[in-house]
Amino acid sequence: HCITVRIGVSGRCKVDPIYKRSPDMTKSLMTKSEQLLRIDDHDFTMRPAFGGPPIPVGVDVQVESLDTISEVDMDFTMTLYLRHYWKDERLSFPSTNNQSMTFDSRLVKKIWVPDMFFVHSKRSFIHDTTTDNVMLRVYPDGNVLYSLRVTVTAMCNMDLSRFPLDTQTCSLEIESYAYTDDDLMLYWKKGNESLNTDDRISLSQFLIQKFHTTTKLAFYSSTGWYNRLYIHFTLRRHIFFFLLQTYFPATLMVMLSWVSFWIDRRAVPARVPLGITTVLTMSTIITGVNASMPRVSYIKAVDIYLWVSFVFVFLSVIEYAAVNYLSTVQERKERKLRERLPCTCGIGNPDEMMIDPQITGYGSTDVNITGNYGLPENGGRQERILAQVALNDPQITGQVKASRGYVNIWIDTHAIDKYSRVVFPGAYILFNIIYWSIYL
Repeated sequence: HCITVRIGVSGRCKVDPIYKRSPDMTKSLMTKSEQLLRIDDHDFTMRPAFGGPPIPVGVDVQVESLDTISEVDMDFTMTLYLRHYWKDERLSFPSTNNQSMTFDSRLVKKIWVPDMFFVHSKRSFIHDTTTDNVMLRVYPDGNVLYSLRVTVTAMCNMDLSRFPLDTQTCSLEIESYAYTDDDLMLYWKKGNESLNTDDRISLSQFLIQKFHTTTKLAFYSSTGWYNRLYIHFTLRRHIFFFLLQTYFPATLMVMLSWVSFWIDRRAVPARVPLGITTVLTMSTIITGVNASMPRVSYIKAVDIYLWVSFVFVFLSVIEYAAVNYLSTVQERKERKLRERLPCTCGIGNPDEMMIDPQITGYGSTDVNITGNYGLPENGGRQERILAQVALNDPQITGQVKASRGYVNIWIDTHAIDKYSRVVFPGAYILFNIIYWSIYL
C-alpha cells in the first residue's frame, strides 16, 4: 500500500523516495541476525583463528558494589560488570554505516566466548532479573564486546595480627579455564584505567583506599601456563567503632579497679566486690570480642590490649589480698605483744606519754597519723603507743625484742595502697604510650 504517493501519468501508485527501504542489510526486516552473522556456516566450538597465534582478549571491569568483608570466613563479596573485548572475523557482516548490533544471552550460547572464571571464588552467579544480565555487541569488522553482571564471593587471606588497627589487601583473580597462553592472551584493555569503581561504594567497617590491577602468569603442572588478571583493593579498618565498644570500656574498667586503693582496707564488703566486678567485666569484653573473630593461632593487637588490661585489674585484686593478709599478720603480732608486755599501771598517765616526744620518739603529728591507723578508737590507740614505750625501755626490750619488726610491718601495709595509687596508673599510661605508638 502507498502511504504517501505521487500519481503519475499512468495512474499507478509511486512510493516517495524518502520512504524507500535502506540498502543496509542490518536494517532489513527480512534478514535474520543469525543469517547475517552466518552462524551456521562456522564451527564456533573452536576459538577464532584456531591454529594460529593466541587471540588477544581485553578485559575491563566496572565495580558496582563491595558488599561484605568477613573476617570469620576470610572472604569478600563483590558485584561487578565484567566486559571482554576480542575480534572474531567469523562474525563480521556487511554494513554501510558501521553500526553495531546488540544481542542478549540467547545468541551468546551459539557463538564462541572466552571461558573466564574467578580463581579462589566460593560462590558466584550472573544476575537474571528481569532477564539474564548479559549483553553481546558485534561490530561489522568482527570486533565483539561481551558484558555480564556478576556477583562473586572470593577468598581473601587476611592478616589479623594488627586487628583492629589493620589494613587488608584482597584480590579478585580472573583467568581462562581451558585456554592456555598459547591460545588466549588475556590482558587489561587500558591498563590500570581498565578498572572503574562507583563513587558511592562505602563500607561500614572499612575505608577503601585504592583499587589497582596487575597481570601475571599462573602455572599448573598438568595443563601449562595461563594468563591471570588481578583486581587488588586495599581496605583500612575504621577504628572509632572499636574505640567505643572495646578500648574505652576496657580502660574504664582498669581505672575503676584503682578506686579500691582509696577505700579503707577494713571495708572488705566494698573492696572485694569492686575487684571481682571489674575482673568479670573484663572477661565479658574479651569473650565478646573473640566471639566475632576467627580462631586464629596468633595474637591480635586487640588481644594484647585487653589481656594487659585484664592483668592490671587482676593485680588490683591481688594487691588488696596482700594488704589484707599483712594486716592480719600485724594484728596477730600486736595481740601477742600486748600479752607479753608487763603491767603498765605505773607508767603514769598514758595520754601524756603518748604526746611526749622524749618518751615515745614520736611527735603529736606522728601519733595522729600512724597510731590510730587500723585500730579501734577506744583503747586501741593507747595500747599502740604503750607498746612503743615498752619497746623503748631497756629492761623490756630483751623480753620482746622480736616484736621490733612489728612496727615495720605496720608501716608497710599502710604504704602498699599509697604506692599502688601511683605505680598502677603510671604503668598503665606507659603501656598505652608504647601500644599506640607501635600500632598507629
